[in-house]
Amino acid sequence: MTSTVKMLTAKQSVRPPSFLADSIQYETIMGSVAYGVSNDMSDVDIYGFCIPKKEMIFPHLRGEIPGFGSQTQRFEVWQEHHIKDPDGKQRTYDCSIYSIVKFFQLCMENNPNMIDSLFTPERCVLFTTPVGQMVREKRRMFLHKGSWHKFKGYAYSQMHKMQSKERVESKRKELIEKYGYDVKFGYHVVRLLNEVEQIMTEGDLDLERNREQLKAIRNGEWTMDDLKNYFSSKERELESLYTASKLPHGPDEAMVKQLLLDCLEQHFGSLSKAVTIVDPSVTALNEIEATLERFRRSTGK
Repeated sequence: MTSTVKMLTAKQSVRPPSFLADSIQYETIMGSVAYGVSNDMSDVDIYGFCIPKKEMIFPHLRGEIPGFGSQTQRFEVWQEHHIKDPDGKQRTYDCSIYSIVKFFQLCMENNPNMIDSLFTPERCVLFTTPVGQMVREKRRMFLHKGSWHKFKGYAYSQMHKMQSKERVESKRKELIEKYGYDVKFGYHVVRLLNEVEQIMTEGDLDLERNREQLKAIRNGEWTMDDLKNYFSSKERELESLYTASKLPHGPDEAMVKQLLLDCLEQHFGSLSKAVTIVDPSVTALNEIEATLERFRRSTGK
């Protein structure tokens, strides 16, 4: 199994940073293919993450002092869109490859795109290493109740775009003329609400569960009023569900950090010269001191 970005790089269809092609750990197809609503004209949306050079992740190893002098820009993400298939097939690629550190941060924040990329059907996984498999197997540890706020925000954004009267690209314009609104934005509104419902009730996610409903929306079988009513009703349900959900309110940062370190150690070997492992009791004392300091400042005592 070969990384798609590596293949595209070898065929000179893309020019990512020099280290990237050989450092990719996970690639998966996203978008309509992952949600089970694609058609033959659908682009191939690829998301994934890589592990940059050790000095990029730990800049102190090259003598850099944060905040002092010249700072080397850290790699966070490489993106390129509308890449034509090098073999002449009628498809294009959209690629987004993140640094593992940025990827973990976004997953921990329950960014919908990042979360979805870990829950794609197995058939959508294009490439993975033992590190990629480790992350995918432990993907549920990222989920928490904060997903409601994130997914709702994205759903609001899609709803706004669906109703926007601003100029749109030709493909979007055709959808609007045919169905009265942009059905692609419409199905994303419903998808996001359905997904976060699964997360809060089950602590898990099946991206294809509601594919027939999403296909119906994409085929223009729902009116804009249908979507608005669904959104309004579902939002009330999910607010109540948020209160009742047994998921933690936020991420277990220590557990996620340990997974990140485990992944980096799997890739680089021992991190003893790069990371200092702090005793938990010392961390607890530091947190207590920080809390007391904030109290003193707020009370003047």
